[in-house]
Parts: sequence; structure tokens; C-alpha cells
Amino acid sequence: MENKIIKVHVDDNVAVALTDIKAGEVLTLNSLNYIATTFTKAKHKIALHKFNVGDAIKMYGVLVGKASQFIEKGEVLTTKNVKHQSAKVSGKTESFVWNAPNVDRWKDRNFMGYHREDGQVGTANVWLFFPLVFCENRNIEVLKDVFENELLHKNVNKHRLLLRSLVSDSVEIEDEIEDSRVFNNIDVKFITHQGGCGGIRQDSELLAKLLAGYVNNPNVAGATVLSLGCQNLQIQIFKDALNEINPVNKKPIVIYEQQKSGIVDDMLQGVIKESYKFIKEANNIERKPASISKLKVGLECGGSDGFSGISANPVLGQVSDILSAVGGTAILSEFPELCGVEQELVNRCVNTKDADKFLKLMNDFEMSVVNAGSGFDMNPSPGNIKDGLITDAMKSAGAAKKGGASPIVDVLDYGEYVYKAGLNLLCTPGNDVESTTAMAGSGANIILFTTGLGTPTGNPVTPVVKVASNSELAEKMSDIIDIDTGAIIRGEKNIEEMAEIMLEYILKVASGEIKTKSMTLNQNDFIPWKRGVSL
Repeated sequence: MENKIIKVHVDDNVAVALTDIKAGEVLTLNSLNYIATTFTKAKHKIALHKFNVGDAIKMYGVLVGKASQFIEKGEVLTTKNVKHQSAKVSGKTESFVWNAPNVDRWKDRNFMGYHREDGQVGTANVWLFFPLVFCENRNIEVLKDVFENELLHKNVNKHRLLLRSLVSDSVEIEDEIEDSRVFNNIDVKFITHQGGCGGIRQDSELLAKLLAGYVNNPNVAGATVLSLGCQNLQIQIFKDALNEINPVNKKPIVIYEQQKSGIVDDMLQGVIKESYKFIKEANNIERKPASISKLKVGLECGGSDGFSGISANPVLGQVSDILSAVGGTAILSEFPELCGVEQELVNRCVNTKDADKFLKLMNDFEMSVVNAGSGFDMNPSPGNIKDGLITDAMKSAGAAKKGGASPIVDVLDYGEYVYKAGLNLLCTPGNDVESTTAMAGSGANIILFTTGLGTPTGNPVTPVVKVASNSELAEKMSDIIDIDTGAIIRGEKNIEEMAEIMLEYILKVASGEIKTKSMTLNQNDFIPWKRGVSL
């Protein structure tokens, strides 16, 4: 590696350490020499000049903090000498012009997808089981055991075989028998949750919108829904939410209410018989060619590190820009991790009303956090901080790179569905699973998830592609990582080259040619965002 530090933006007054740097080392950047005054771990930031207390610290060209004590030129930035600070935004400040990337290679590309009657195209074909209220979780678990074992023929896994060998005092562990499915063209997935009752009515209404979005997701062929009967999230509320998203929905939906059915075994027999009939029919749906413009890609980051904003996230940004240029759709969420880059995003909004909506959602979200006794500045996790992301604005400036540079065509609140091609902003928490859960509920048919530390997140209906910011992680946790962007850190590849590799991979996943690591691990995370309180 030739350079040991990198300056991300011309206006930055700090640099990123690309490798561990010893105190006293002479560092060269843009023909200027700097002496490291302290040991600096890779991914952390080095001051490019002296900072007095209160001086602004810039990275990615934006304000990411202020000096809380004197910082010497060449000194490492830490939570002890830097505090979170972000710029104040009130509205658009300049017009926006976008230079779209050349997409000659991509504009006519196809993937093999599942075409739905409403024009959407799925990258998967899933029959989904879920409850309207947590009281039905046990029945969903019973159905999961029945359908997974009888339709998917899921056998004893190696961990159970290990325990079996210990119980029988045997040193041999027999090989795991491969799955043999009854149906090869349909999958069954199961969701449980802790909502639907006991909280404020607005939470149940939001959950209804989320679940309706899952049914409307192009990866879903149909659904089985269980209701208790007395809960806040009534069947009609769910039906109304689905009708609002898609008034002409023609997907089969099996709905059973336990308090009307009586004996639970009688209800479950009816559920199994009716669901099986529709699952068998859904298995007849076959993949057919679909334009790349039918992709709706969610953009996520979790377990981020100091390299995420200069390798993995910009690659997603380039992919997002290419999709926008060919008529596809990208979804950028995690609003607490957009704190500090609001001005750029506001200026990129096509419509002033969307810019205003974005600022209101951000302000309302932040106020709710403050009222709870915290703030956006508390967003960076211990892992983030340990690996170089020491302020929320610094983390946000790198996270926002996932959204590329294209115009923002729509701004959506949590639970709203994506309809417009191009880059959409979706209000979600920064929590990885709450965010991916929301993007699938808003229609994402594939999710790109960058990580610098390693997170095993997946989704019940949408394939999740896990992207490592560094090769050390990709090698250490190879069981969860699909794509390694560490070559960018080493200077072996650039953003554009890696984006092309990623897009080719995405098309294979969308066509069912490749299973992502989270799919292989059967990682099906689902956590709705609970905005209110319990009553």
C-alpha cells in the first residue's frame, strides 16, 4: 500500500488512516508531509492541522464535529477531543444538476424474475405466514414446524447432530442430509412479532401498513394471516392498509381468526389445507426475463467502520446511480444516520414539498429522541467508535454515500410504499433490522447491506447481499459476507469497477442463480419500529 492516509474531500481538514500508524511516522499526502504525533489505528482520523477548542472538523466536505480540546497537527481524533456537531438546515440553498453515469452496459440488461399482475417483478417467490398480533405467535411457530419439515424437508442440522453425538457418547457425527423440497419454485417464510395490541392504536396502524407492504412486495406470491380477534390490529385495519397500497391486489390471502374458529386444532387444520392449495398454485409461477429497471434496491449499512464510507458505501452509491439512470429504484433509509448531510439531500430533492417533508421527518424524529432523554449524537455504537466513527455526523456522512449523487424523487414516512423510480428516502431508525424490515415493507426486492465489523442480518422475503468494507472482515466472517470491497482500500480497484462487479452479482441473485449467505443461513430477521409507548 503506497499511501498510509487518504483525504476524502478537498475541503476536509482530517485524513483517514489506511493502516496502523506509529507515533513519529512521516506521512505524505498530496506532496505534503505530516508527522503522526500519536499511534493511530487503521480507520481512525488524523488532524491535518492544529485545532483549538470549538474549531470545526470537516470530513466528506461537511461539518462532522468540533474540537472539545486542543488537537495537535498529526494527532488522532477521539471521543475525548471531538464532539458531535452538524450544520443547521432550513431549506434548499442551491439548484441541483446531476451528471448521470454512462449506462450503455446496463440499460438493456435483464434478470429472471417473478412477474406479478400489478407490474412489479419479484426476485423471489415466497408464501408468507404472519400474525396480526403476538398472541398468535405460537400458532405461527406450529405452522412453521409443519410446513418446513413437510414441504422443505428440513433435516437435523449439524449442531443438533453434535448434541446427539454427545448424548449418545459417540465421537462420530454423521453428515447432514441435504434438503429435498416438495416444491422447487416456491418458498415458505414465517414472521412473528411483539405488536398488534397493548400499545397505542397508531402503532397497530403502522404495523398494519408494514404487513400490508410485505404482502404487496413483489417477492411475495400470497400470504396466510392469523388473527386472535380482540386485538387493536383488527383484520379490517389490515385489509384497509393493503387496499391503500394496492387497490387492485389480486394475490391470494388466507385469513383465520381464532376466537371465531374455536378449537385451535380445528383452525390449524383449515389453515394448513387452504394454505397448501394456494402454495401449490404459486409453485406454478415461473421466472421470466425482466428489465433491470424492475429492481427496487434497499441500501443499508450496519456494524459500520472507518472504511465503510470510502469503500463499500460509495460502491452502493454508484450502483444506486446506475439503477436510477436506467429507470430502476433505490431506497436510502436510517434517518439518524443522515444527520449532518441534510443540506445536500435537501438540495437533491426534485420537489420542494419533498425537501420540506424530509426536514420535518428529521426534526420530528430527533425531537422524539430528545424527549426520550437522548439524541442523534448517541447513534454511533461502541463498535462504530472503536473502529473510527466517533461522531454521528461523521458516521452519517459516510452512510449517506450509499445514496450516490442522483436526484431524490420521493420522501417516504415509515410504512409508506415506494412507487417512483429513482432514489427514494425512507424514514426508519438506524437499527439494522428495523431498517431492513421497513425497506422490504416498502417494496424492496433486493437489499444491499454494507458492514465493516460484521452483522448476520437477513430478511424473510427479500434477499440481502452482505458487503464487507475491508478484506480482513471478509476473510474472518466468510460465512456471512457475499462481496468484499477491500480492494478499494488497497488501491487495487476503484469505485466504478467494484460497482460493476456488484451489479453482475445482484443480477444473478435476482435471477435465482446465487443464494446470498443470509439466505443460506436462513436468516429471517423481522423487527417492526415501535414509535409509541405500551399502554
